[in-house]
Amino acid sequence: MKPPRAQKKPREVITHGDMLVDEYHWLRDREDPETIRYIRAENDYADEMAKGLEYLQGEIYAELVARTPEDDTDTPVRIDDFEYYHRTEKGKQYPLYCRRRLSGGAPEEVIIDQNALSEGRDFFHIDSVKPSPDHAKVAFSVDMDGSEHFDVKVVDLGSHEIIDDQVTGTGGFEWGLDGRTIYYIVYDHMQRPSRVMRHFVGTKTGEDSVVYEEPDLGCEYMSLSKSKSREYLFVTVQTLTTGEVNFLRAGDDAGVFRPVLPRRKGVRYYVLHGGGDFTIVTNDGAPNFKIVRAPVAAPSQENWQEILPHSDSRIVNVSDPFPWVDVFSDHLVVFERENAISSIRVIDLATGKSHIVELPETLRGVWPLENPDLDSTSFRFAYTSMMTPRRTYEYDMAGRELKLVKEEEVRGYDPSDYHAERVHVPVSDGTIIPMNIMHRKGLKKDSRNPLLLYAYGAAGDFETSSPSLDPMILSLLERGFVYAVAGIRGGGEYGQHWYDSGRMLNKKNCFSDFIDSAEYLIREGYTSKELLAARGGSAGGLLVAAATTMRPDLFRVVLAEVPFVDVIHTMLDESIPLVIGEYEEYGDLHEPEVYEYCKSYSPYENVRPVRYPKLFVTSGMNDPRVPFWEPIKWVARIRDIGAEENTIMLRTKMSEGHHGSHARYDSMKEEALKLAFIAEDVRCGAHS
Repeated sequence: MKPPRAQKKPREVITHGDMLVDEYHWLRDREDPETIRYIRAENDYADEMAKGLEYLQGEIYAELVARTPEDDTDTPVRIDDFEYYHRTEKGKQYPLYCRRRLSGGAPEEVIIDQNALSEGRDFFHIDSVKPSPDHAKVAFSVDMDGSEHFDVKVVDLGSHEIIDDQVTGTGGFEWGLDGRTIYYIVYDHMQRPSRVMRHFVGTKTGEDSVVYEEPDLGCEYMSLSKSKSREYLFVTVQTLTTGEVNFLRAGDDAGVFRPVLPRRKGVRYYVLHGGGDFTIVTNDGAPNFKIVRAPVAAPSQENWQEILPHSDSRIVNVSDPFPWVDVFSDHLVVFERENAISSIRVIDLATGKSHIVELPETLRGVWPLENPDLDSTSFRFAYTSMMTPRRTYEYDMAGRELKLVKEEEVRGYDPSDYHAERVHVPVSDGTIIPMNIMHRKGLKKDSRNPLLLYAYGAAGDFETSSPSLDPMILSLLERGFVYAVAGIRGGGEYGQHWYDSGRMLNKKNCFSDFIDSAEYLIREGYTSKELLAARGGSAGGLLVAAATTMRPDLFRVVLAEVPFVDVIHTMLDESIPLVIGEYEEYGDLHEPEVYEYCKSYSPYENVRPVRYPKLFVTSGMNDPRVPFWEPIKWVARIRDIGAEENTIMLRTKMSEGHHGSHARYDSMKEEALKLAFIAEDVRCGAHS
């Protein structure tokens, strides 16, 4: 079967006097039957290619399922006299959301069965489940097409009937102080989160009132949350570099939100409340963030009292839309990192003294869990490392005792069979890049090992390179692979300067860091070019695509998932959702210097008549982050211009979005195909 070829319909675009010809612009039109025919032809071709991987895919899928405890229960979260949790049952795609009343020995109550609700749907994802303050109802938000626009449904927990499903297409919601008021985010015509509305359960949404309106077209993120004290609601609005928090008393059913502090370009801040004063986490004069206390009535800077000062080496973890800081009546818990190693600091609010929680391993990742009890003297958090499956720990802040609550079971996995290490990679301009590496013990560094290299390198993200065990990657390690994760610039491993060094007119540092990381692994004998695979998604998809464009000889196979590859045409079109907000990541291409710089690396503009690595490329028709046509156009151009030896599998999910399926067995099948694609082709490389 021959790969499909898209028809060329040249469209000329002149920018800053420079003419670009886009032969595949027409593929943006999802209403055009010809577009759909071409996409389906690519899917048919991908299905034909996948037939050669069926055995290996089935083998890996069986391994993924075998490692997974199919009947499992999450660690419960206590809220008042109830504990809420979700659990999975063997053979079912989705978890059950449950609760149990703690007093009186009440039995389990299933409050939401996703499996029943998802019947007959190609895509289904419940994002948030929140009980009403009186625990008489539960509201949940559900995405049914991958667009990340959620419908909110309210269930009466007496009758277990849905009593309100009027709120649709939201970007998040929160309960007020009672069981009748819901606040929710709505989008404008550009799919930008723009308003917060107030809704009373059981009424028509046409009667809802606007309580906050966002004027900045560059606002990319908006979130709704309730303070831990339950006294305030917060609307946090953000670009990549600027933020503002607006607040409203939770019981004020007629009020509107107002800012805690006025918005200032380049300043980000976040607000918590556990009673009394606000706790503010901010980068104002503190690029690595500091924490202050401020009175609610007068939170301006002259009234700040410092709780945790800024440090040039220690970074307070912030993963938008929230800081990784938890407030309690007597303590503050701060998740931080230094030298790209995560730690947890506990501050005694009475004395101001702090200590670091002693953790088992150095190469670790830690992140906060839900701890709704304000008066608790202990807190729970999640932990993992390159060698350790996810754990839930509980830490006694006064007694300084660490207790293991649960460890995720990875069946058949024995950490003593593996080796993990962190290396520091010198790149071309002298910068040192951290990289985590894992493989089976006894592996010899003789260049004959297949290797998968992963990175993200965008948006100041530090989580993707944080040391963690991915049980799915064990199927490659068991086949002799090395797995490496590079903490390249553009991420947030070392704070704001690390991010700034890989964005806008420094963006190409991301790509050169990735290439230099690959060459380090080859030079040190971990692998060879013939056995090297690369993987990245979204902005990480741009990363691997740009690195492939620059060095097509360096990789055997590349997995580019929902890759942002049409930088020029997308970033010049402000009608596309999120584009204006991305000016802070890539720059404004209406400026000639930025345009020329982005053109120099945009994968779509730099396709050449060379032999590319074997490519597996994915796209989602309902993707709100990377338009579906970007990967499709890129593949069409490679098929046209690239050398005949190019082998490309392009899979477009017709009913999914950016993150793919949330059905656990379906997602494991898809992951098994990707791993099989990598393993089979690299194995071919070992014998070529």
